[in-house]
Amino acid sequence: VQLQASGGGLVQPGGSLRLSCAASGSILSANRMGWYRQAPGRQRELVAEVISGGTTNYADSVLGRFTISRDNARNAVYLQMNSLKPEDTAVYYCNGIWRLGAYWGKGTQVTVSS
Repeated sequence: VQLQASGGGLVQPGGSLRLSCAASGSILSANRMGWYRQAPGRQRELVAEVISGGTTNYADSVLGRFTISRDNARNAVYLQMNSLKPEDTAVYYCNGIWRLGAYWGKGTQVTVSS
């Protein structure tokens, strides 16, 4: 399975971005889809995940600002990011876990700066 993330860019504080992750295979069979991010000098961290039953989980730092969603028909996962802060600046990665293993997409850069 290949994952392709897109939608990153430069945005001012308080702005919004929507990240998209397109999967080459069906995400319907995925146990879990998630978004991670890695800022310079920091470890990669989980931002949000959606589990096969539809349960979503978020990092405390993004709760109430970010929303993860999945479109099984389009084999896509989205991350709507609102009220962006400079500390949200990072490379964002899409991740999926299927029965056969975990897969990562190439990251997309998100920069929040005035």
